[in-house]
Amino acid sequence: MTRKNTWARLAATVVLSLPLTACKDTKTLQENEQLKAQVAELQKENGQLGNDLESMTAARDALTKENEGLKAEIKASKTKSPGTKVASRKRRRR
Repeated sequence: MTRKNTWARLAATVVLSLPLTACKDTKTLQENEQLKAQVAELQKENGQLGNDLESMTAARDALTKENEGLKAEIKASKTKSPGTKVASRKRRRR
């Protein structure tokens, strides 16, 4: 008699566990699809950020060159001016 109960319990357990397992699989599949969508979105954002980084780097390099050119112009204009000032002729009061 105990053997029949044991087999009955085992069969009931198996029958009840199948829908739960299927439910878990469905939830897992849904979560997996959501995660795949999130990964795809993050990869897209990563690509955009990479492009932004490249354009900002190019802009920075251009600004650095322009800055160096302006510094060279400032140095050139400073060296062109005479080093000593010519004394101006003023009338002095006596």
